[in-house]
Amino acid sequence: MQQAIPYKAWTLPINHHAGDLKPVARFAGSAKGAVRDAVSENAVIVLARHGCCMSHVVKRLLNGHGVNPSVFEFEEEEENDVVKELAMIGAGNERQMQFPAVYIGGRMFGGLDEVMATHISGELIPVLKQAGALWL
Repeated sequence: MQQAIPYKAWTLPINHHAGDLKPVARFAGSAKGAVRDAVSENAVIVLARHGCCMSHVVKRLLNGHGVNPSVFEFEEEEENDVVKELAMIGAGNERQMQFPAVYIGGRMFGGLDEVMATHISGELIPVLKQAGALWL
């Protein structure tokens, strides 16, 4: 099985969930620029609401390919702040933003539908290689 080398160590406050081995960064409204930094500093990042079952599906799919995505979780009431910050940096479209949102290589890749569609078509692995998330 392939394993990816982490793109960058995560420096935000971390929260360990039961059964989750990878640290999960949490959004704090006072941490301005946290979302921008997370998107720009990670080859693959999943932005999702805390406890979202669809984000679990995306993480498992990426882990199955040997990618160890960073996960940036936020509470439901913080969603508007996250969307606004993404719109400010041009990393997302407010009207079409859906969560979980997957960013690959610093650019919006899509939600669960896009990730699954590219996985099924066989196009996901080349995209991950190009972003530096997979080495083999």
